[in-house]
Amino acid sequence: MTRVKICCISSIEEADLAIKYGASALGLVSNMPSGPGVITEELITEIAESVPPGISTFLLTSKQSVNEIIDQQKRCKTNTIQICDHLLCGTYSELKNRLPGIKVVQVVHVTGEESLNEAIEISKHVDAILLDSGNQKLEVKELGGTGRVHDWNISRKIREAIKTPMFLAGGLNPDNVGDAIQHVNPYGVDICSGVCTNGKLDEEKVKRFFEAVKFVDNN
Repeated sequence: MTRVKICCISSIEEADLAIKYGASALGLVSNMPSGPGVITEELITEIAESVPPGISTFLLTSKQSVNEIIDQQKRCKTNTIQICDHLLCGTYSELKNRLPGIKVVQVVHVTGEESLNEAIEISKHVDAILLDSGNQKLEVKELGGTGRVHDWNISRKIREAIKTPMFLAGGLNPDNVGDAIQHVNPYGVDICSGVCTNGKLDEEKVKRFFEAVKFVDNN
């Protein structure tokens, strides 16, 4: 089955709801320059510690320094780090060596064909790639949660070119996730606003999303 990561989790109750319907990963959003779902590091820690074994807890970070990312992960105690911007200070190898057992996922924002080479190079050094629809070049960076769909043709090229697991994010919802899976065939899909109403996880939308994923997986 296609893995499902529910992002922008904001409470233990939302975490429980996502897991109830089959989420294998939860996204916990720390401070970002823009976008939805930001919660305090204290709440990230509380949620991460409540999650049962076998569920991945992703710390979404906008930090670009290995030392800062490590310090943040140690405070938040998640089992996975999702780097939403370019890593500028330090290396992935250093990050993984200093945080044994913690998975590292790098976001690549698909803005054009140039994203293909970026994803291929980064995929050699991380545990997974996550394709999203942000824009790091704006005055106020978009690092996720835009609700926009990017070019799935490029996403498919990336998926075919790398051996690393790849999550697909960006504008997914219960109505288009089936088409996304058929077109791109990702390891997993990642959703935030598409299953929320007024900034909160919507159980009916979550249910419909998982039904759509299971339908396409079984046909």
